[in-house]
Amino acid sequence: MARHVVAKATEILNGQQITVAVEGREICIFNIEGDYFALLDRCPHEGASLCRGFRIGLVTSPSPGTYNFSRAGEMVKCPWHGWEFDIKTGQSWCDPKRLRVRSYQVAVESGEELVKGPYVAQTFPVSVEGSYIVLDL
Repeated sequence: MARHVVAKATEILNGQQITVAVEGREICIFNIEGDYFALLDRCPHEGASLCRGFRIGLVTSPSPGTYNFSRAGEMVKCPWHGWEFDIKTGQSWCDPKRLRVRSYQVAVESGEELVKGPYVAQTFPVSVEGSYIVLDL
């Protein structure tokens, strides 16, 4: 599994989302109260951008005329036909047994951790003599 640095955490404010391109895929990254979630930015119905959809909460009804609202901003509604998906899991609310949007793992790491790696660039001394830059090999 390849890892990709796609954005600074500060670029996605709470309650917002951005689209990033990774290996030819458009992926939508959501910020929900400082937790980040990623979904393929494509509704399985007809391919609309879910990142352009509406963030909504979950409405349930235990009985006629009674409605409960929960999970504010944790669902996304397709902008074309209104299909709803759980941002945290990609699960469809319309047909949960059959449909889902591909979800991806997201981690927030400090820049110092990302710089470390097995490779070290070779360096060479450089000096300026008169108006010429001289590279010593």
